Amino acid sequence: MKRGVADPQRRPPAVLLVPAVVSLAFLVLPLVGLLVRAPWSWMGKELSSQTALEALRLSLESAALSTVLCIVFGVPVAYVFARSRFPGQRLVRALVTLPLVLPPVVGGVALFTAFGRTGIVGEWIYDWTGYSMPFTTTAVVVAQAFVAMPFLIIAVEGALRGADARFEEAAATLGASRWTAFRRVTLPLVLPGLGAGAVLCFARALGEFGATITFAGNFPGTTQTMPLLVYQTLQDDPFTAITLSLVLVAVSVVILVSLRGRWLDTPA
Repeated sequence: MKRGVADPQRRPPAVLLVPAVVSLAFLVLPLVGLLVRAPWSWMGKELSSQTALEALRLSLESAALSTVLCIVFGVPVAYVFARSRFPGQRLVRALVTLPLVLPPVVGGVALFTAFGRTGIVGEWIYDWTGYSMPFTTTAVVVAQAFVAMPFLIIAVEGALRGADARFEEAAATLGASRWTAFRRVTLPLVLPGLGAGAVLCFARALGEFGATITFAGNFPGTTQTMPLLVYQTLQDDPFTAITLSLVLVAVSVVILVSLRGRWLDTPA
């Protein structure tokens, strides 16, 4: 069968085409609605407003910082899961990936119990330094990292399990330390998976809403990210909310395009 030529035997049954078309329409129509209802004539003015620029800047900066945190602390976790066995590992993995399915608002409340002024860790921090994390820019980064890190851990762990551990063993027999073998052998092998996980992590952090508004609040210039600004604007000015939403859609499209070579290509 030549590339690009449809195989009649691989065509889906006719009974599946109708729900498939309905599903596609369900997923695509809301995006079409954004494009149709967008106020294109005065979109530039809305996007250049100080409030929108501050929210976009904060979103990009906080998402980038949270992604760095996820890489620094998430890669070691993925390595431990992929290369070792210990009692209770399944439970620990379930707890680590729990933010994937945890309602975001519940995640924000959980962050309060840990890092709030009277939290398990936050109380010590406040007593020693007088610093309270909630409703600060730091709280935005922490909330984003909390919900995004599981994406990176899963991606890197999968890449590590797919990498041949014999390369690490060979490096060890040649005298390389565990750290050297990880840095010079393992990390280059899983770099594509790490890159994909980092991009997904950034995307999740950029779109985070529930945990952020609960733990960090919605203060312009300090904790108000683009999703929070969209929500606030929607109540008074729906057309501006549509304009701001299109910015996030554009960023999401760029992210999907960057991941295409890794996850979205289909076999011939």
